[in-house]
Amino acid sequence: MEYRTLGKSGLKVPALSFGAGTFGGSGPLFSHWGTSDVAEARRLVDICLEAGVTLFDTADVYSNGASEEVLGEAIKGRRNELLLSTKMSLPLGDGPNEAGSSRHRLIAGVDAALKRLGTDHIDIFQLHAFDAFTPVEEVLSTLDQLVRDGKVRYVGVSNFSGWQVMKSLAVAEKHGWPRYVANQVYYSLVGRDYEWDLMPLGADQGLGAMVWSPLGWGRLTGKIRRGTPIPEGSRLHETASFGPPVPDEHLYTVVDALDGIAEETGKTVPQIALNWLLQRPTVSSVIIGARNETQLRDNLGAVGWTLTGDQIARLDAASAVTAPYPHFPYRRQEGFARLDPPMV
Repeated sequence: MEYRTLGKSGLKVPALSFGAGTFGGSGPLFSHWGTSDVAEARRLVDICLEAGVTLFDTADVYSNGASEEVLGEAIKGRRNELLLSTKMSLPLGDGPNEAGSSRHRLIAGVDAALKRLGTDHIDIFQLHAFDAFTPVEEVLSTLDQLVRDGKVRYVGVSNFSGWQVMKSLAVAEKHGWPRYVANQVYYSLVGRDYEWDLMPLGADQGLGAMVWSPLGWGRLTGKIRRGTPIPEGSRLHETASFGPPVPDEHLYTVVDALDGIAEETGKTVPQIALNWLLQRPTVSSVIIGARNETQLRDNLGAVGWTLTGDQIARLDAASAVTAPYPHFPYRRQEGFARLDPPMV
């Protein structure tokens, strides 16, 4: 397994990490992701550690804490062999203080997460969404205290816009509080919005991307193709509605390109889609999920080899879409490109 530095930090993380959203699944979304109990979760953790996947990501909102609880049980006796990442800020209930990133919520929430995970510290703690109702100074000073108390080691964000990240970094810089080093983002061959603002920001400010849903909410599993109905047993109908829409023709164009490269390489469609992400700027780790051992082992086959330049170019072309203003059309004009060339 390749290890990469997480943003502008000294922490080394595996190129592939494991998303525990499939653990203890319940509710309208997470039950469709997976329902691994402790025994199955322990087996998946075993396979990950054998392959060098030492980073496990979860969140308090995943099945209302059940994911953290199952993960905590699955890693008992080997906490020092791995890194734990969890997230907080999204609503856990209807109460006035059961959502957001207030000092009250973060301190109590971290303590609760530590108990569920069965550990005394969180290696990477990320805010799951921007809280517009809590002053940035309150959020960051609280994170500073959590780091000083030893409960949190590195901090990051997820689902923030560019200006929200930059405002937070500026405030952290001003007061000498911990800077965000991780940005957990949606990024895939059928969802490249990350490249327009957040990728250049990450490169400039030292945030490493931890990529979630790298297979486009299940669209790039190799089971969906032009002129073919969604296979029986597929959960795409249940899961894809929670993510951004993808026009059918665009999806089929990307899958056509993936199929062509699969024939050339002997790799599976998911392996190719994951390998493409591993070649992108700023990507520190791609979070893979699996409901069973077969899926996990297939995803692990995304490392140890590299797409050729020609293959990457074909995937780039098949997945390209028109960027929004101000990125298009100015990025395509020579004068603008000389001032701000695209990263990819």
